[in-house]
Amino acid sequence: MVVLAFVGQAARFYQVGFITQLDNIMYDYRLQLTMPGTVDERIVILDIDEKSLAAPELGHWPWGRDKMAALITKLFDKYGVSLIGFDVIWAERDESSGLKVLDRLAKSELRDVPRFSAALNVLRPQLDYDGMFAKAISGRPVVLGYYFNFDEAARETGVLPEPVLPAGTFGGRNIGFTVGRGFAGNLPELQSAAALGGHFNPLVDLDGVSRRVQMLIEYKGNYYEPLSLAVVRLLLGMEEAKRTGSPKPIPPRVMPVVAEDQVPGEGYAGLEWLEVGPLRIPVDETASALIPYRGKRGSFNYISLADVYHDRVPAEKLRGRIALFGATAPGLFDLRSSPVGGVYPGVEIHANLIAGMLDDGIKQKPPYIIGAEVMLLIVAGLALSILLPFLSPLRATLVSLAALALIGGMNVMIWSGANVVLPLASSLLMIAALFALNMSYGYFIESRTKRQLSELFGEYVPPELVDKMTEDPQKYSMEGRSEELTVLFSDIRGFTTISESLEPKELAAFINDYLTTMSMVIRNHRGTLDKYIGDAIMAFWGAPVADPEHARQGVLTAMLMQEELKKLSEQFKARGWPAIKIGVGVNTGTMRVGDMGSKLRRAYTVMGDAVNLGSRLEGITKQYGVGVLCGPHTRDKVKDIVWRELDRVRVKGKDEPVAIFEPVGFEDRVDKDRLEEIKLWHQALKAYREQDWDQADVLLLNLRRLAPEASLYEVYAERVAHYRGEPPGADWDGVWKFETK
Repeated sequence: MVVLAFVGQAARFYQVGFITQLDNIMYDYRLQLTMPGTVDERIVILDIDEKSLAAPELGHWPWGRDKMAALITKLFDKYGVSLIGFDVIWAERDESSGLKVLDRLAKSELRDVPRFSAALNVLRPQLDYDGMFAKAISGRPVVLGYYFNFDEAARETGVLPEPVLPAGTFGGRNIGFTVGRGFAGNLPELQSAAALGGHFNPLVDLDGVSRRVQMLIEYKGNYYEPLSLAVVRLLLGMEEAKRTGSPKPIPPRVMPVVAEDQVPGEGYAGLEWLEVGPLRIPVDETASALIPYRGKRGSFNYISLADVYHDRVPAEKLRGRIALFGATAPGLFDLRSSPVGGVYPGVEIHANLIAGMLDDGIKQKPPYIIGAEVMLLIVAGLALSILLPFLSPLRATLVSLAALALIGGMNVMIWSGANVVLPLASSLLMIAALFALNMSYGYFIESRTKRQLSELFGEYVPPELVDKMTEDPQKYSMEGRSEELTVLFSDIRGFTTISESLEPKELAAFINDYLTTMSMVIRNHRGTLDKYIGDAIMAFWGAPVADPEHARQGVLTAMLMQEELKKLSEQFKARGWPAIKIGVGVNTGTMRVGDMGSKLRRAYTVMGDAVNLGSRLEGITKQYGVGVLCGPHTRDKVKDIVWRELDRVRVKGKDEPVAIFEPVGFEDRVDKDRLEEIKLWHQALKAYREQDWDQADVLLLNLRRLAPEASLYEVYAERVAHYRGEPPGADWDGVWKFETK
């Protein structure tokens, strides 16, 4: 069923927009990866750019035809260009000379003034700008551009050149020609003076990107060529005339080539390419050719027309070149979306096509490619459908990857070697779908493993860690082991008093809201939730899933718990509940972790001296008036935090003193005033430990002025006062001993 679904898409029985769009994206990537990216010196863009439109240069568009006549003459006679193609239209007469007004005066107010009429007749050739322009292009290799309209209400303006193929050429074949409903052409005298004319209608795909140009557009039964093809035909005619000595170039005819043995009117139209002299131009089912983009914008040399007009261009830059008039100025609206750039000049599309035709470098996407894609899908799809169910998950994955690589590689080889575009999205998606279908059973097996791990660890660790554990379940167990981990303890200060002030139902809601909020902070930072002890919370990092950032995660969680507490206190206040403060202790060290307990009840937890120190740190936060205290190993492992050393202490149950630290904030978020305060504090702490009581007093006084709400400075001021009366002695190590937990 999966194979048949993709075969139906490839055979055009129906179209899935997502697959079509994905095919376009893959086409664009292949094009970008294989385009030469070099500058083609044969073609130059004569640019109607913002510089040219500036007042000191040629001025706003459109320019007078007298200027255009001067430009044409200069380009051919002085610069020696080979051929000129116009990506602009001359649909309206140029009245800027005032000739129309003078003619009206000659027929009305000044009709009785013979000298006026005589002078006007003498001046007429100099004032007929359209005539001057027509004379300048007459007899020269110039191709004018025009465009077709496809709206119901489209009109006809100007004239069309002769069709490249007459009505009835294709004898009723079912070819998907684009059919014009109107056109905007050039003035009759200009088009008749030009050698050829071509449309500049790129075929825009549904995603708004120009990837193709119609080599033939049907209008009233006749068929018209694009500007690029007209330029190439004229160039070929010029080369043939030069070879044979003919005075006038005769462009070669366009010969449509259809597949042999095809019956007109059936599903396969048979049109595969156009022959133009020695060149073969491949087309698709809409008689369009793929644009062979050489690279991003700037694959051809751009020369400002202002520089041409004012003789600022070296002649060698233009001599013998194919010159295309086109606009890159944003206000002239000739910028398009292309596979190689979101803003791409339309004139460069024609340049790419001209270069591609001359180099035989246009990719082929003939109508029969549909059959090739269908056969590929059937063969590859049936092979995988039969093979995958008998393979292990690993082998099925390898086979599917090999199939993707094989089809992708073959596609690229056909693209580069045979210049043929074979659709790729359906094949790749089909392989992925077949693989996913065959892996469904494995998914259910994995789900069972995940359920088992969830039963073991689900109440401790976040769901995303359970997902990680299911990737290799054998690595995780509840057996005890020794690891370096980080543990966190938190407790509500004065909870007994708070609990006595609330009704039982209120107390239950109070503690539930608090524990839920704090637990979510822990889980969101990959913490393992160990247990609740009344209002206290115990959590740890680094097990059961290893985390090299366990210390940082623990410190960050502690700081965020304090932040969340501020929001929670506002909510409690709105409900008439008391505000709360918490102390948080964080410590890093070697701990025993695993499933521990009795035969009656066991739990996945941590034990050891490092755990006990974390608990003691939480207990003494209130002594220093801070929210978070961390041990020295935690501080050493987290480098991007600004730390404030508070003391060296002996906690109950430990003989060795430890330094304790407060995390102030991330280095890039702590303001300058706070940093100055911490620097001053460390000076005070140094003076205190050196028993320089006077210096310590002065510094503490300044600190209390800076932060009168900080009780830490009051604590040390009382200690200094105490030690003044009872000096600790010369052997004092500066350690404060706590006798309680």
